[in-house]
Amino acid sequence: MKEKKRIPTDGEGMVWKSPFAVLKQIEVPQQTQQRGAVNPPEETSRKQTNPRGRVDIIRQTAHRGGKTVTVVTGFAGIGQAEKEQLAKEMQKACGVGGTVKDGRIEIQGDKRDDVARILTKAGFRPVFAGG
Repeated sequence: MKEKKRIPTDGEGMVWKSPFAVLKQIEVPQQTQQRGAVNPPEETSRKQTNPRGRVDIIRQTAHRGGKTVTVVTGFAGIGQAEKEQLAKEMQKACGVGGTVKDGRIEIQGDKRDDVARILTKAGFRPVFAGG
């Protein structure tokens, strides 16, 4: 029968070897930034084009009689009037109805691509979330 390893409880120290002890001995070369180096254009352009933050675009069908609705949530720092203006622009571009409820925009139908294009143009960073 195989003998079980037991941890001493009488206060006696236990010899333990850390599997990460080898990593302390490895020297990592320091990355130095050259003088006059500029951030890559991808990072700066991404920050400049979408300064208003992330919004989630969700497709929902629950509790809507089987009808699909595109919901935009996660707005930060904009008022109700601006949400209504965005909703109006989305409705016009998609050719469908919609509304603003509880701080989110609801557009009838699966219009996620059109909504994402409008939000990007308005300075947001749209992210497709959910199903």
